[in-house]
Amino acid sequence: MQLDAAAVKEAVRRALTEDLEDRGDLTANAVISEDCRGSAYIVAKEPGVLAGIDCAIHACLTLDPECEIVEAAKDGVAFVAGDVVFRVVGRARALLAAERTALNFLQRLSGIATRTRSFVDEVRGTGAVVLETRKTTPGLRYFEKYAVRVGGGQNHRYGLFDRILLKENHFALSGNGTDAAGYKKTVEQAVAYGGKYGPVTVEVRDLPEAEAAFHGGADILLLDNMDLAGLRAAVGRIRDLKRTDGRDVLLEASGGITLDTAATIAATGVDRLSIGGLTHSVPAIDLSMLVAGGEASA
Repeated sequence: MQLDAAAVKEAVRRALTEDLEDRGDLTANAVISEDCRGSAYIVAKEPGVLAGIDCAIHACLTLDPECEIVEAAKDGVAFVAGDVVFRVVGRARALLAAERTALNFLQRLSGIATRTRSFVDEVRGTGAVVLETRKTTPGLRYFEKYAVRVGGGQNHRYGLFDRILLKENHFALSGNGTDAAGYKKTVEQAVAYGGKYGPVTVEVRDLPEAEAAFHGGADILLLDNMDLAGLRAAVGRIRDLKRTDGRDVLLEASGGITLDTAATIAATGVDRLSIGGLTHSVPAIDLSMLVAGGEASA
């Protein structure tokens, strides 16, 4: 598992430009000589799972192509407070200029990987997989979905363009009505139009909607905000329909799933848990870059 090099290059370029523009680091330029060299290391201040190391490396290499990457832990590695995950030696100005960009990527992506790993561990043994949603930071979706995979989760659809997911607003505006027959018709239209792009997911809120979506040809039923009794009833009913029909329809729970509820929800027999909180409100992992040196180049 590795980030695409071109995507890393472009994202890091944008981040550095945002921070430096065409003037560079005014503070470092004011007090540190151009030929000064130094060493820097990134240390964890709390436990976590690492993600985004390629971004940190590229930030340093972009500003000092001759810097030496002395140590770089691999994405997916678990660390504890005090662990050093990255060391680099190079031009001091460049190291300081790269610091915030390197940390921003590492802290954000490691936070997502860490949160995901917690959910994966929580539902281990149930057979359910953990997925994120499209609730990502604008411009960083590719990286945040990567961090979910680093943490042991799987990815939902990438965007609106690559797969169909029918939600209540689509049914309300479809013109087919929202009774069982209209619901089924809308699902059939979606399957006929978009089935060639991949599995069609349908959000359902109760057992009648789940049955209508199943009969309409849905590949994945997203059981949204159902209580445990509703989930168990839907899982049991769809299992019965699957045995009769022979279709392999996946069941996905979604809506307000937390670490405290994940295992219980997974135990209902659903195949997937989609959790917006893996990305939309995850805290960054506390990492810090410290520097040493002050020697002039020979």
